[in-house]
Amino acid sequence: MACKSAINKLKRVEGQVRGIIRMIEDDRYCIDVLTQMQAVKAALARAESEILKNHAKTCIHDSVVEGNAGDIEAKVGELVDLFDKLKR
Repeated sequence: MACKSAINKLKRVEGQVRGIIRMIEDDRYCIDVLTQMQAVKAALARAESEILKNHAKTCIHDSVVEGNAGDIEAKVGELVDLFDKLKR
């Protein structure tokens, strides 16, 4: 389920990345480039958070409402796996 707000955020990130590429091509000051890269990472984190919230509101919620214990366990397992990957 596409989250329109997350899509808009990702399109902005896409534009920011193109801008960073131009900065590097134009031999801009390294700290300025790195600052923009930090902004991209922050924007990606916001989009990621939004998609995660949407997953909880829709996919996990639907499994709970349906009372599908196996599906609930699978979706919670996916989240645990995702958080484990983030720790690395």
